[in-house]
Amino acid sequence: MPMFHAYILLCADGTLYSGCTHDLQRRLRQHNHAKAGAHYTKIRRPVTLVHKESFRSLAKARAREAELKRLSRAEKLAIIAE
Repeated sequence: MPMFHAYILLCADGTLYSGCTHDLQRRLRQHNHAKAGAHYTKIRRPVTLVHKESFRSLAKARAREAELKRLSRAEKLAIIAE
């Protein structure tokens, strides 16, 4: 059964980006190297994975991504620090 991941990236400019994927390594390559991908991270390379959470369903991973996106920077940093 495939796993799905909600994640937080630290961008080169110090900002944080949240996303979700079923293939974390491929998605990180896209964020750092591909022409296609999130515009936000494309202009803030390189990015580093600083937090991930794994789920058995895409719906749960997307729901967690949405939760992460609504958090303040301080709240995200607290999650990263855990």
